[in-house]
Amino acid sequence: MWPGGWLSSSLALDDILAYQRDFWERAILFWDTLRQRADNMIAHERAGKPPLLDFDYELIVDARRFQRPVNYALVRITRYGDKCLEDCLDPAKHPVMIVDPRAGHGPGIGGFKRESEVGIAMHEGYPVYFVVFYPEPSPRQTMADVLHTLRRFVEEVSRRHEGQPPVLYGNCQAGWAIAILAADCHGLVGPAVLNGSPLSYWAGESGVNPARVSGGLLGGAWLTHLASDLGNGRFDGAWLVQNFEHLKPEGVWEKYAHLFSHPDKERERFLEFERWWNGFYFLSREEMLAIVENLFIGNSLEQGKLRICPHCFVDLRRIHNPLVIFASYGDNITPPHQALGWIPTVYASTDDLKRAGQRIVYLINPHVGHLGIFVSASVARLEHRAILDSLNKIETLPPGLYEMKIDNPTGDPDCKHDAYSVRFEERRVEDLKFPENRAAFRRVAEVSTQLDALYSATLGKWIEATATPLTAQWLEWLHPMRVSRYALAREFNPWLRAWAPIAASVARDRHALSDANLIKVREVETFDAVRDLITQARELRDRGYEFWFEALYGRAVTAEPAPINPPTPTISEPACGRTA
Repeated sequence: MWPGGWLSSSLALDDILAYQRDFWERAILFWDTLRQRADNMIAHERAGKPPLLDFDYELIVDARRFQRPVNYALVRITRYGDKCLEDCLDPAKHPVMIVDPRAGHGPGIGGFKRESEVGIAMHEGYPVYFVVFYPEPSPRQTMADVLHTLRRFVEEVSRRHEGQPPVLYGNCQAGWAIAILAADCHGLVGPAVLNGSPLSYWAGESGVNPARVSGGLLGGAWLTHLASDLGNGRFDGAWLVQNFEHLKPEGVWEKYAHLFSHPDKERERFLEFERWWNGFYFLSREEMLAIVENLFIGNSLEQGKLRICPHCFVDLRRIHNPLVIFASYGDNITPPHQALGWIPTVYASTDDLKRAGQRIVYLINPHVGHLGIFVSASVARLEHRAILDSLNKIETLPPGLYEMKIDNPTGDPDCKHDAYSVRFEERRVEDLKFPENRAAFRRVAEVSTQLDALYSATLGKWIEATATPLTAQWLEWLHPMRVSRYALAREFNPWLRAWAPIAASVARDRHALSDANLIKVREVETFDAVRDLITQARELRDRGYEFWFEALYGRAVTAEPAPINPPTPTISEPACGRTA
Protein backbone atom coordinates (compact mmCIF):
# COMPACT_ATOMS: atom_id res chain seq x y z
CA MET A 1 0.00 0.00 0.00
CA TRP A 2 1.26 3.49 -0.90
CA PRO A 3 1.57 5.96 1.97
CA GLY A 4 -1.84 7.12 3.13
CA GLY A 5 -3.56 4.76 0.72
CA TRP A 6 -2.85 7.19 -2.12
CA LEU A 7 -2.54 4.35 -4.65
CA SER A 8 -3.45 0.73 -4.64
CA SER A 9 -0.66 -1.78 -4.05
CA SER A 10 -1.98 -3.69 -7.05
CA LEU A 11 -0.71 -0.96 -9.34
CA ALA A 12 1.78 -2.52 -11.73
CA LEU A 13 5.33 -1.28 -11.96
CA ASP A 14 4.79 -0.77 -15.70
CA ASP A 15 1.95 1.67 -14.92
CA ILE A 16 4.18 3.63 -12.56
CA LEU A 17 6.99 3.85 -15.10
CA ALA A 18 4.55 4.83 -17.86
CA TYR A 19 3.19 7.63 -15.70
CA GLN A 20 6.68 8.85 -14.88
CA ARG A 21 7.56 8.98 -18.56
CA ASP A 22 4.32 10.80 -19.40
CA PHE A 23 4.89 13.21 -16.50
CA TRP A 24 8.37 14.21 -17.67
CA GLU A 25 7.23 14.53 -21.27
CA ARG A 26 4.40 16.80 -20.19
CA ALA A 27 6.82 18.83 -18.06
CA ILE A 28 9.09 19.39 -21.08
CA LEU A 29 6.16 20.40 -23.28
CA PHE A 30 4.72 22.63 -20.54
CA TRP A 31 7.91 24.64 -20.07
CA ASP A 32 8.43 24.83 -23.82
CA THR A 33 4.96 26.32 -24.15
CA LEU A 34 5.88 29.00 -21.62
CA ARG A 35 9.10 29.57 -23.57
CA GLN A 36 7.06 29.98 -26.74
CA ARG A 37 4.72 32.40 -24.96
CA ALA A 38 7.65 34.61 -24.00
CA ASP A 39 9.10 34.50 -27.53
CA ASN A 40 5.66 35.36 -28.98
CA MET A 41 5.35 38.24 -26.54
CA ILE A 42 8.67 39.76 -27.62
CA ALA A 43 7.88 39.22 -31.31
CA HIS A 44 4.48 40.88 -30.87
CA GLU A 45 6.09 43.89 -29.17
CA ARG A 46 8.68 44.24 -31.94
CA ALA A 47 5.89 44.16 -34.51
CA GLY A 48 4.27 47.14 -32.78
CA LYS A 49 1.55 45.12 -31.02
CA PRO A 50 -0.88 45.10 -33.96
CA PRO A 51 -4.57 44.32 -33.32
CA LEU A 52 -5.12 40.59 -32.84
CA LEU A 53 -8.12 40.26 -35.13
CA ASP A 54 -8.64 36.95 -36.89
CA PHE A 55 -10.15 38.79 -39.86
CA ASP A 56 -8.86 40.85 -42.75
CA TYR A 57 -9.59 44.54 -42.39
CA GLU A 58 -8.92 47.92 -43.95
CA LEU A 59 -8.16 51.18 -42.19
CA ILE A 60 -10.96 53.74 -42.53
CA VAL A 61 -10.04 56.57 -40.11
CA ASP A 62 -6.81 57.08 -38.14
CA ALA A 63 -7.51 59.43 -35.23
CA ARG A 64 -3.80 60.02 -34.69
CA ARG A 65 -4.09 62.48 -37.58
CA PHE A 66 -6.89 64.51 -36.00
CA GLN A 67 -6.30 68.09 -34.90
CA ARG A 68 -6.41 66.71 -31.35
CA PRO A 69 -4.73 63.34 -31.97
CA VAL A 70 -6.00 60.21 -30.23
CA ASN A 71 -4.49 56.73 -30.45
CA TYR A 72 -7.67 55.22 -31.94
CA ALA A 73 -8.55 54.03 -35.43
CA LEU A 74 -11.65 52.75 -37.19
CA VAL A 75 -11.26 49.66 -39.38
CA ARG A 76 -13.72 47.81 -41.62
CA ILE A 77 -13.78 44.01 -41.62
CA THR A 78 -13.36 42.88 -45.22
CA ARG A 79 -13.17 39.10 -45.08
CA TYR A 80 -14.90 36.34 -43.11
CA GLY A 81 -13.05 33.03 -43.44
CA ASP A 82 -12.66 32.46 -47.16
CA LYS A 83 -15.47 34.89 -48.04
CA CYS A 84 -15.12 38.55 -48.91
CA LEU A 85 -17.45 41.03 -47.28
CA GLU A 86 -19.66 41.27 -50.37
CA ASP A 87 -20.29 37.49 -50.30
CA CYS A 88 -21.98 37.52 -46.90
CA LEU A 89 -23.30 41.08 -46.57
CA ASP A 90 -27.01 41.83 -46.20
CA PRO A 91 -27.43 45.47 -47.34
CA ALA A 92 -30.72 45.77 -45.42
CA LYS A 93 -29.01 45.27 -42.05
CA HIS A 94 -27.61 48.08 -39.96
CA PRO A 95 -23.82 48.27 -39.63
CA VAL A 96 -22.30 47.02 -36.39
CA MET A 97 -19.48 48.96 -34.70
CA ILE A 98 -17.61 47.00 -32.00
CA VAL A 99 -15.51 48.79 -29.39
CA ASP A 100 -13.06 46.81 -27.26
CA PRO A 101 -11.99 47.91 -23.77
CA ARG A 102 -8.73 49.62 -22.93
CA ALA A 103 -8.18 47.70 -19.73
CA GLY A 104 -4.49 46.97 -20.02
CA HIS A 105 -4.68 44.78 -23.11
CA GLY A 106 -4.72 45.56 -26.78
CA PRO A 107 -7.74 45.43 -29.10
CA GLY A 108 -9.05 42.19 -30.52
CA ILE A 109 -10.95 40.36 -27.76
CA GLY A 110 -14.19 40.89 -29.71
CA GLY A 111 -12.74 39.23 -32.79
CA PHE A 112 -9.51 37.37 -32.10
CA LYS A 113 -11.01 34.08 -33.25
CA ARG A 114 -13.53 32.98 -35.84
CA GLU A 115 -16.36 32.30 -33.39
CA SER A 116 -16.58 35.71 -31.78
CA GLU A 117 -18.68 38.86 -31.82
CA VAL A 118 -17.15 39.87 -35.14
CA GLY A 119 -17.50 36.41 -36.63
CA ILE A 120 -21.14 35.97 -35.62
CA ALA A 121 -22.09 39.43 -36.89
CA MET A 122 -20.37 38.73 -40.22
CA HIS A 123 -22.00 35.31 -40.43
CA GLU A 124 -25.42 36.92 -39.92
CA GLY A 125 -24.79 39.38 -42.76
CA TYR A 126 -24.03 42.56 -40.82
CA PRO A 127 -21.42 45.04 -42.09
CA VAL A 128 -18.87 45.14 -39.26
CA TYR A 129 -16.59 47.94 -38.18
CA PHE A 130 -14.08 47.61 -35.34
CA VAL A 131 -12.50 50.31 -33.21
CA VAL A 132 -8.83 49.57 -32.56
CA PHE A 133 -6.27 51.52 -30.58
CA TYR A 134 -2.49 51.71 -30.48
CA PRO A 135 -0.07 50.81 -27.65
CA GLU A 136 0.95 54.40 -26.89
CA PRO A 137 -1.55 57.18 -26.11
CA SER A 138 -1.20 60.54 -27.74
CA PRO A 139 0.43 63.12 -25.45
CA ARG A 140 -2.04 64.41 -22.84
CA GLN A 141 -4.90 62.50 -24.43
CA THR A 142 -8.09 62.95 -22.39
CA MET A 143 -11.33 61.06 -21.86
CA ALA A 144 -13.16 63.84 -23.73
CA ASP A 145 -10.80 63.44 -26.71
CA VAL A 146 -11.60 59.72 -26.88
CA LEU A 147 -15.36 60.30 -26.71
CA HIS A 148 -15.28 62.95 -29.44
CA THR A 149 -13.22 60.58 -31.58
CA LEU A 150 -15.75 57.78 -31.14
CA ARG A 151 -18.49 60.18 -32.19
CA ARG A 152 -16.63 60.92 -35.43
CA PHE A 153 -16.26 57.19 -36.04
CA VAL A 154 -20.02 56.75 -35.60
CA GLU A 155 -20.66 59.59 -38.04
CA GLU A 156 -18.32 58.00 -40.59
CA VAL A 157 -19.99 54.58 -40.34
CA SER A 158 -23.44 56.16 -40.67
CA ARG A 159 -22.31 58.19 -43.70
CA ARG A 160 -21.07 55.04 -45.43
CA HIS A 161 -24.48 53.39 -44.98
CA GLU A 162 -26.82 56.12 -46.20
CA GLY A 163 -27.45 57.55 -42.77
CA GLN A 164 -28.29 54.24 -41.07
CA PRO A 165 -27.24 54.48 -37.39
CA PRO A 166 -24.83 51.70 -36.41
CA VAL A 167 -25.48 49.11 -33.74
CA LEU A 168 -22.89 49.81 -31.04
CA TYR A 169 -21.18 46.96 -29.20
CA GLY A 170 -19.32 47.96 -26.05
CA ASN A 171 -17.20 45.33 -24.31
CA CYS A 172 -16.35 45.72 -20.62
CA GLN A 173 -14.91 49.19 -19.99
CA ALA A 174 -15.90 50.29 -23.50
CA GLY A 175 -19.50 50.02 -22.31
CA TRP A 176 -19.44 53.32 -20.43
CA ALA A 177 -18.08 55.08 -23.53
CA ILE A 178 -20.91 53.61 -25.59
CA ALA A 179 -23.44 54.68 -22.94
CA ILE A 180 -22.12 58.25 -23.08
CA LEU A 181 -22.34 58.26 -26.89
CA ALA A 182 -25.90 56.98 -26.71
CA ALA A 183 -26.79 59.64 -24.13
CA ASP A 184 -25.49 62.57 -26.16
CA CYS A 185 -25.75 61.48 -29.78
CA HIS A 186 -29.53 61.04 -30.07
CA GLY A 187 -30.51 59.79 -33.50
CA LEU A 188 -26.93 59.14 -34.51
CA VAL A 189 -26.60 55.67 -33.00
CA GLY A 190 -28.81 52.60 -33.11
CA PRO A 191 -29.32 49.97 -30.40
CA ALA A 192 -26.43 49.70 -27.98
CA VAL A 193 -25.25 46.32 -26.66
CA LEU A 194 -23.27 46.52 -23.41
CA ASN A 195 -21.37 43.30 -22.71
CA GLY A 196 -20.04 42.87 -19.17
CA SER A 197 -20.02 46.65 -18.87
CA PRO A 198 -19.99 48.37 -15.45
CA LEU A 199 -22.07 51.54 -15.15
CA SER A 200 -22.75 51.32 -11.40
CA TYR A 201 -19.28 51.00 -9.89
CA TRP A 202 -20.28 50.96 -6.23
CA ALA A 203 -22.65 48.02 -6.58
CA GLY A 204 -21.71 44.46 -5.68
CA GLU A 205 -22.15 41.71 -3.15
CA SER A 206 -20.11 41.71 0.04
CA GLY A 207 -17.41 39.03 -0.04
CA VAL A 208 -18.16 38.16 -3.67
CA ASN A 209 -17.12 41.30 -5.56
CA PRO A 210 -14.08 42.65 -3.68
CA ALA A 211 -12.74 44.74 -6.55
CA ARG A 212 -15.18 47.56 -5.79
CA VAL A 213 -13.66 48.10 -2.30
CA SER A 214 -10.00 47.89 -3.30
CA GLY A 215 -9.87 51.56 -4.25
CA GLY A 216 -10.91 52.57 -0.76
CA LEU A 217 -8.36 50.27 0.88
CA LEU A 218 -5.59 51.75 -1.26
CA GLY A 219 -6.56 55.33 -0.49
CA GLY A 220 -8.22 56.17 -3.80
CA ALA A 221 -6.70 57.64 -6.94
CA TRP A 222 -3.31 58.75 -5.64
CA LEU A 223 -1.61 55.42 -6.44
CA THR A 224 -2.84 55.68 -10.02
CA HIS A 225 -1.40 59.18 -10.10
CA LEU A 226 1.90 57.90 -8.71
CA ALA A 227 2.13 55.07 -11.27
CA SER A 228 1.38 57.52 -14.10
CA ASP A 229 4.02 59.98 -12.89
CA LEU A 230 6.62 57.22 -12.61
CA GLY A 231 5.71 56.25 -16.16
CA ASN A 232 6.51 59.79 -17.33
CA GLY A 233 2.84 60.61 -18.00
CA ARG A 234 1.81 57.10 -19.10
CA PHE A 235 -0.05 54.49 -17.07
CA ASP A 236 1.19 50.95 -17.69
CA GLY A 237 -1.68 48.59 -18.51
CA ALA A 238 0.30 45.70 -17.01
CA TRP A 239 -0.88 46.93 -13.60
CA LEU A 240 -4.50 46.40 -14.63
CA VAL A 241 -3.79 42.91 -15.95
CA GLN A 242 -1.98 42.04 -12.73
CA ASN A 243 -5.02 43.19 -10.77
CA PHE A 244 -7.22 40.87 -12.83
CA GLU A 245 -5.00 37.91 -12.00
CA HIS A 246 -4.88 38.79 -8.31
CA LEU A 247 -8.66 39.08 -8.24
CA LYS A 248 -9.07 35.34 -8.78
CA PRO A 249 -5.70 33.58 -8.29
CA GLU A 250 -7.26 30.10 -8.39
CA GLY A 251 -8.14 30.79 -12.02
CA VAL A 252 -4.47 31.44 -12.78
CA TRP A 253 -3.50 28.17 -11.06
CA GLU A 254 -6.19 26.30 -12.98
CA LYS A 255 -4.99 27.72 -16.28
CA TYR A 256 -1.46 26.43 -15.77
CA ALA A 257 -2.58 23.14 -14.21
CA HIS A 258 -4.83 22.46 -17.20
CA LEU A 259 -1.98 23.22 -19.58
CA PHE A 260 0.32 20.85 -17.68
CA SER A 261 -2.30 18.08 -17.70
CA HIS A 262 -3.04 18.41 -21.43
CA PRO A 263 -0.10 20.13 -23.17
CA ASP A 264 -0.74 18.33 -26.46
CA LYS A 265 -4.21 19.73 -27.11
CA GLU A 266 -4.08 22.88 -24.97
CA ARG A 267 -0.84 24.37 -26.28
CA GLU A 268 -2.25 26.28 -29.26
CA ARG A 269 -5.33 27.54 -27.40
CA PHE A 270 -3.14 28.69 -24.51
CA LEU A 271 -0.68 30.50 -26.79
CA GLU A 272 -3.47 32.16 -28.75
CA PHE A 273 -5.08 33.61 -25.66
CA GLU A 274 -1.81 34.54 -23.92
CA ARG A 275 -0.69 36.49 -26.98
CA TRP A 276 -3.58 38.86 -26.32
CA TRP A 277 -3.46 38.65 -22.50
CA ASN A 278 0.21 39.68 -22.36
CA GLY A 279 0.06 42.48 -24.92
CA PHE A 280 0.19 45.36 -22.42
CA TYR A 281 -0.95 48.78 -23.63
CA PHE A 282 -0.60 52.23 -22.05
CA LEU A 283 -3.07 54.97 -21.15
CA SER A 284 -2.29 58.64 -20.67
CA ARG A 285 -2.11 60.01 -17.16
CA GLU A 286 -5.02 62.38 -17.87
CA GLU A 287 -7.48 59.79 -19.12
CA MET A 288 -6.53 57.15 -16.53
CA LEU A 289 -6.99 59.58 -13.65
CA ALA A 290 -10.32 60.73 -15.10
CA ILE A 291 -11.51 57.11 -15.33
CA VAL A 292 -10.43 56.21 -11.80
CA GLU A 293 -11.65 59.40 -10.14
CA ASN A 294 -14.98 59.69 -11.97
CA LEU A 295 -15.94 56.06 -12.45
CA PHE A 296 -14.20 53.61 -10.11
CA ILE A 297 -13.98 55.98 -7.15
CA GLY A 298 -16.57 58.69 -7.77
CA ASN A 299 -19.23 56.60 -9.56
CA SER A 300 -20.21 59.83 -11.28
CA LEU A 301 -21.76 58.36 -14.42
CA GLU A 302 -24.94 56.95 -12.91
CA GLN A 303 -25.37 60.06 -10.75
CA GLY A 304 -25.30 62.48 -13.68
CA LYS A 305 -22.11 64.12 -12.40
CA LEU A 306 -19.60 62.96 -15.02
CA ARG A 307 -18.15 66.13 -16.56
CA ILE A 308 -17.03 65.79 -20.17
CA CYS A 309 -16.72 69.40 -21.24
CA PRO A 310 -16.46 72.52 -19.03
CA HIS A 311 -20.22 73.07 -19.05
CA CYS A 312 -21.67 69.66 -19.89
CA PHE A 313 -22.38 66.57 -17.83
CA VAL A 314 -23.59 63.14 -18.87
CA ASP A 315 -27.18 62.24 -18.04
CA LEU A 316 -28.10 58.63 -18.77
CA ARG A 317 -31.76 59.68 -18.98
CA ARG A 318 -30.92 61.18 -22.34
CA ILE A 319 -30.45 57.70 -23.81
CA HIS A 320 -33.44 57.01 -26.06
CA ASN A 321 -32.16 54.23 -28.29
CA PRO A 322 -32.74 50.67 -27.00
CA LEU A 323 -30.15 49.22 -24.63
CA VAL A 324 -29.25 45.54 -24.44
CA ILE A 325 -27.27 44.63 -21.31
CA PHE A 326 -25.52 41.25 -21.26
CA ALA A 327 -24.11 40.18 -17.88
CA SER A 328 -23.32 36.99 -16.01
CA TYR A 329 -23.58 35.73 -12.45
CA GLY A 330 -20.20 34.05 -13.00
CA ASP A 331 -18.54 37.42 -13.68
CA ASN A 332 -16.75 38.69 -10.57
CA ILE A 333 -15.28 41.68 -12.42
CA THR A 334 -18.54 43.17 -13.70
CA PRO A 335 -21.33 41.38 -11.84
CA PRO A 336 -24.99 42.00 -12.78
CA HIS A 337 -25.13 44.43 -9.83
CA GLN A 338 -22.76 46.81 -11.67
CA ALA A 339 -24.33 46.21 -15.08
CA LEU A 340 -27.90 46.91 -13.89
CA GLY A 341 -27.60 48.86 -10.63
CA TRP A 342 -27.69 52.23 -12.40
CA ILE A 343 -31.26 51.70 -13.66
CA PRO A 344 -33.11 52.34 -10.33
CA THR A 345 -30.76 55.25 -9.68
CA VAL A 346 -31.60 56.97 -12.96
CA TYR A 347 -35.27 56.01 -13.18
CA ALA A 348 -37.47 56.49 -10.11
CA SER A 349 -39.89 53.71 -11.09
CA THR A 350 -41.05 51.53 -13.95
CA ASP A 351 -43.56 54.23 -14.89
CA ASP A 352 -40.75 56.79 -14.95
CA LEU A 353 -38.79 54.57 -17.33
CA LYS A 354 -41.84 54.21 -19.58
CA ARG A 355 -42.57 57.94 -19.54
CA ALA A 356 -38.97 58.50 -20.64
CA GLY A 357 -39.74 56.32 -23.68
CA GLN A 358 -36.80 54.02 -23.03
CA ARG A 359 -36.49 50.28 -23.63
CA ILE A 360 -33.90 48.40 -21.63
CA VAL A 361 -33.42 44.66 -22.21
CA TYR A 362 -31.08 42.58 -20.09
CA LEU A 363 -29.79 39.06 -20.59
CA ILE A 364 -28.15 37.15 -17.72
CA ASN A 365 -25.91 34.13 -18.24
CA PRO A 366 -25.88 31.89 -15.13
CA HIS A 367 -22.22 30.90 -15.00
CA VAL A 368 -19.84 32.20 -17.70
CA GLY A 369 -16.91 34.29 -16.46
CA HIS A 370 -16.04 37.84 -17.45
CA LEU A 371 -13.84 37.00 -20.42
CA GLY A 372 -16.23 34.25 -21.48
CA ILE A 373 -18.80 36.92 -22.32
CA PHE A 374 -16.48 38.05 -25.13
CA VAL A 375 -14.37 35.01 -26.04
CA SER A 376 -16.53 31.94 -25.39
CA ALA A 377 -17.40 30.30 -28.70
CA SER A 378 -20.63 28.84 -27.31
CA VAL A 379 -21.69 32.27 -26.00
CA ALA A 380 -20.96 33.84 -29.38
CA ARG A 381 -22.92 31.15 -31.23
CA LEU A 382 -26.00 31.44 -29.01
CA GLU A 383 -26.33 34.62 -26.92
CA HIS A 384 -24.63 37.06 -29.30
CA ARG A 385 -26.38 35.55 -32.30
CA ALA A 386 -29.73 35.73 -30.46
CA ILE A 387 -29.11 39.39 -29.56
CA LEU A 388 -28.40 40.31 -33.18
CA ASP A 389 -31.40 38.33 -34.41
CA SER A 390 -33.64 40.13 -31.92
CA LEU A 391 -32.60 43.74 -32.51
CA ASN A 392 -35.53 44.51 -34.82
CA LYS A 393 -37.97 43.05 -32.31
CA ILE A 394 -36.34 44.98 -29.45
CA GLU A 395 -36.76 48.25 -31.32
CA THR A 396 -40.51 47.61 -31.59
CA LEU A 397 -41.04 46.77 -27.89
CA PRO A 398 -43.11 49.23 -25.88
CA PRO A 399 -41.05 51.34 -23.46
CA GLY A 400 -40.12 49.44 -20.31
CA LEU A 401 -37.69 47.02 -18.68
CA TYR A 402 -37.45 43.48 -20.06
CA GLU A 403 -35.48 40.33 -19.38
CA MET A 404 -34.45 38.46 -22.51
CA LYS A 405 -34.95 34.71 -22.26
CA ILE A 406 -33.51 32.23 -24.77
CA ASP A 407 -35.34 28.92 -24.97
CA ASN A 408 -32.95 26.37 -26.42
CA PRO A 409 -34.36 22.86 -25.86
CA THR A 410 -31.43 21.18 -27.62
CA GLY A 411 -28.84 22.84 -25.38
CA ASP A 412 -26.66 23.09 -28.49
CA PRO A 413 -25.25 26.57 -29.15
CA ASP A 414 -24.80 25.56 -32.80
CA CYS A 415 -28.54 24.96 -33.24
CA LYS A 416 -30.30 26.48 -36.23
CA HIS A 417 -32.38 29.62 -35.87
CA ASP A 418 -35.65 27.71 -35.75
CA ALA A 419 -34.35 25.44 -32.95
CA TYR A 420 -34.28 28.21 -30.34
CA SER A 421 -36.66 31.02 -29.52
CA VAL A 422 -36.34 34.37 -27.78
CA ARG A 423 -38.94 35.96 -25.54
CA PHE A 424 -39.00 39.17 -23.54
CA GLU A 425 -40.49 39.11 -20.05
CA GLU A 426 -41.43 42.48 -18.61
CA ARG A 427 -39.74 43.39 -15.33
CA ARG A 428 -40.12 46.20 -12.78
CA VAL A 429 -37.43 48.75 -11.97
CA GLU A 430 -38.50 48.55 -8.34
CA ASP A 431 -37.40 44.90 -8.21
CA LEU A 432 -33.78 45.70 -9.09
CA LYS A 433 -32.57 45.63 -5.50
CA PHE A 434 -28.87 45.35 -4.78
CA PRO A 435 -26.79 45.67 -1.60
CA GLU A 436 -25.84 49.29 -1.02
CA ASN A 437 -23.20 51.13 0.99
CA ARG A 438 -23.26 54.50 -0.70
CA ALA A 439 -22.35 56.51 2.39
CA ALA A 440 -19.09 54.55 2.74
CA PHE A 441 -18.20 54.94 -0.92
CA ARG A 442 -18.87 58.67 -0.74
CA ARG A 443 -16.38 58.81 2.11
CA VAL A 444 -13.91 56.90 -0.08
CA ALA A 445 -14.33 59.56 -2.77
CA GLU A 446 -13.67 62.33 -0.22
CA VAL A 447 -10.57 60.59 1.14
CA SER A 448 -9.33 59.96 -2.40
CA THR A 449 -9.64 63.64 -3.29
CA GLN A 450 -7.76 64.71 -0.16
CA LEU A 451 -4.95 62.18 -0.52
CA ASP A 452 -4.50 62.92 -4.21
CA ALA A 453 -4.32 66.64 -3.48
CA LEU A 454 -1.70 65.97 -0.79
CA TYR A 455 0.29 63.74 -3.14
CA SER A 456 0.11 66.31 -5.97
CA ALA A 457 1.35 69.08 -3.68
CA THR A 458 4.26 67.09 -2.24
CA LEU A 459 5.73 63.85 -3.58
CA GLY A 460 4.02 64.18 -6.95
CA LYS A 461 5.84 67.36 -7.89
CA TRP A 462 9.22 65.76 -7.21
CA ILE A 463 8.43 62.56 -9.12
CA GLU A 464 6.99 64.41 -12.11
CA ALA A 465 10.09 66.60 -12.24
CA THR A 466 12.57 63.71 -12.09
CA ALA A 467 10.81 61.07 -14.22
CA THR A 468 12.31 60.60 -17.68
CA PRO A 469 11.55 58.35 -20.66
CA LEU A 470 14.56 56.23 -19.62
CA THR A 471 13.40 55.68 -16.03
CA ALA A 472 9.89 54.95 -17.31
CA GLN A 473 11.27 52.35 -19.72
CA TRP A 474 13.26 50.67 -16.95
CA LEU A 475 10.15 50.43 -14.79
CA GLU A 476 8.24 49.04 -17.74
CA TRP A 477 10.77 46.26 -18.29
CA LEU A 478 10.98 45.47 -14.58
CA HIS A 479 7.24 45.09 -14.09
CA PRO A 480 6.49 41.65 -12.52
CA MET A 481 4.05 40.75 -15.30
CA ARG A 482 6.81 41.20 -17.87
CA VAL A 483 9.74 39.80 -15.88
CA SER A 484 7.85 36.58 -15.12
CA ARG A 485 7.34 36.08 -18.87
CA TYR A 486 10.62 37.40 -20.23
CA ALA A 487 12.58 35.12 -17.89
CA LEU A 488 11.62 32.16 -20.09
CA ALA A 489 12.41 33.79 -23.44
CA ARG A 490 15.33 32.50 -25.46
CA GLU A 491 16.75 36.01 -25.77
CA PHE A 492 17.05 36.27 -21.98
CA ASN A 493 17.95 32.64 -21.32
CA PRO A 494 20.22 31.37 -24.12
CA TRP A 495 20.19 27.82 -22.71
CA LEU A 496 16.50 27.64 -23.60
CA ARG A 497 17.52 27.52 -27.26
CA ALA A 498 18.27 23.86 -26.66
CA TRP A 499 14.86 23.32 -25.08
CA ALA A 500 12.83 23.79 -28.28
CA PRO A 501 14.41 20.88 -30.22
CA ILE A 502 14.08 18.63 -27.15
CA ALA A 503 10.40 19.50 -26.88
CA ALA A 504 9.92 18.94 -30.61
CA SER A 505 11.49 15.50 -30.30
CA VAL A 506 9.20 14.66 -27.36
CA ALA A 507 6.14 15.86 -29.29
CA ARG A 508 7.02 13.61 -32.24
CA ASP A 509 7.32 10.53 -30.03
CA ARG A 510 4.73 11.14 -27.29
CA HIS A 511 3.75 8.42 -24.85
CA ALA A 512 0.61 10.07 -23.53
CA LEU A 513 -1.44 8.34 -20.87
CA SER A 514 -5.20 8.25 -20.80
CA ASP A 515 -6.94 10.59 -18.36
CA ALA A 516 -8.43 7.45 -16.82
CA ASN A 517 -5.01 6.28 -15.64
CA LEU A 518 -5.20 5.85 -11.86
CA ILE A 519 -2.10 7.89 -11.05
CA LYS A 520 -3.13 10.66 -13.43
CA VAL A 521 -6.54 10.76 -11.79
CA ARG A 522 -4.81 11.26 -8.45
CA GLU A 523 -2.65 13.98 -10.00
CA VAL A 524 -5.73 15.87 -11.14
CA GLU A 525 -7.24 15.47 -7.67
CA THR A 526 -4.07 16.95 -6.19
CA PHE A 527 -4.25 19.92 -8.57
CA ASP A 528 -7.90 20.40 -7.63
CA ALA A 529 -7.01 20.26 -3.93
CA VAL A 530 -4.41 23.01 -4.45
CA ARG A 531 -6.99 25.06 -6.38
CA ASP A 532 -9.48 24.64 -3.54
CA LEU A 533 -6.84 25.72 -1.02
CA ILE A 534 -6.08 28.85 -3.08
CA THR A 535 -9.82 29.51 -3.35
CA GLN A 536 -10.23 29.30 0.40
CA ALA A 537 -7.29 31.65 0.94
CA ARG A 538 -8.75 34.07 -1.62
CA GLU A 539 -12.17 33.98 0.05
CA LEU A 540 -10.52 34.66 3.40
CA ARG A 541 -8.64 37.58 1.82
CA ASP A 542 -11.87 38.94 0.28
CA ARG A 543 -13.66 38.77 3.62
CA GLY A 544 -10.71 40.63 5.11
CA TYR A 545 -11.06 43.30 2.44
CA GLU A 546 -14.74 43.74 3.31
CA PHE A 547 -14.01 43.80 7.05
CA TRP A 548 -11.35 46.48 6.81
CA PHE A 549 -13.36 48.51 4.29
CA GLU A 550 -16.34 48.58 6.66
CA ALA A 551 -14.07 49.31 9.61
CA LEU A 552 -12.57 52.29 7.80
CA TYR A 553 -15.59 53.69 5.98
CA GLY A 554 -18.74 52.28 7.62
CA ARG A 555 -20.82 49.11 7.67
CA ALA A 556 -22.64 48.07 4.52
CA VAL A 557 -26.40 48.06 4.17
CA THR A 558 -27.27 44.57 2.99
CA ALA A 559 -30.99 44.56 2.32
CA GLU A 560 -31.93 48.01 1.05
CA PRO A 561 -32.78 48.73 -2.60
CA ALA A 562 -30.71 51.10 -4.64
CA PRO A 563 -31.76 54.75 -4.34
CA ILE A 564 -34.38 55.51 -6.94
CA ASN A 565 -34.37 59.30 -6.85
CA PRO A 566 -33.24 60.38 -10.31
CA PRO A 567 -30.45 62.94 -10.50
CA THR A 568 -31.36 66.45 -11.50
CA PRO A 569 -30.54 66.89 -15.21
CA THR A 570 -27.56 69.20 -15.47
CA ILE A 571 -26.56 68.94 -19.11
CA SER A 572 -26.74 72.23 -20.93
CA GLU A 573 -25.47 70.87 -24.23
CA PRO A 574 -24.61 67.46 -25.73
CA ALA A 575 -21.26 66.21 -24.45
CA CYS A 576 -20.32 65.12 -27.96
CA GLY A 577 -20.91 68.57 -29.44
CA ARG A 578 -17.26 69.54 -29.90
CA THR A 579 -15.46 68.25 -32.97
CA ALA A 580 -12.24 66.38 -32.41
